[in-house]
Amino acid sequence: MCLPSVFCGDDVSWATTDSPDLDSNLHSCFVVQGERSELDFTIDQTGRLKTFKLPRWGNPDDAEFRYVDFGGILEEEGTFCGYTIPTRLRIGWYFGSARFESEGEFFRATIDDAIYR
Repeated sequence: MCLPSVFCGDDVSWATTDSPDLDSNLHSCFVVQGERSELDFTIDQTGRLKTFKLPRWGNPDDAEFRYVDFGGILEEEGTFCGYTIPTRLRIGWYFGSARFESEGEFFRATIDDAIYR
């Protein structure tokens, strides 16, 4: 998500899914270190990334390790030194379900400034 050039390789396949609103839903598949990975994005009409979702290996509820839906909401973006990046985001487990709001979210950030060197 934060290194978009990774998604430009010949080994990445893309598909779109229908959306009831005007947003675009994109699904990508690729292989990382021999394991198939899938990542879903929601992008608004202006091209802004709104959400991402992927199956992530973990045990967020201290049960056995398994793949659990993981993702984030990118609520705002800003442009610094010519680069546009997310500036307010929430990330966590159980993305796409009510559990994300009640117990899954574990990272929240607001970026006020960015300097590139």
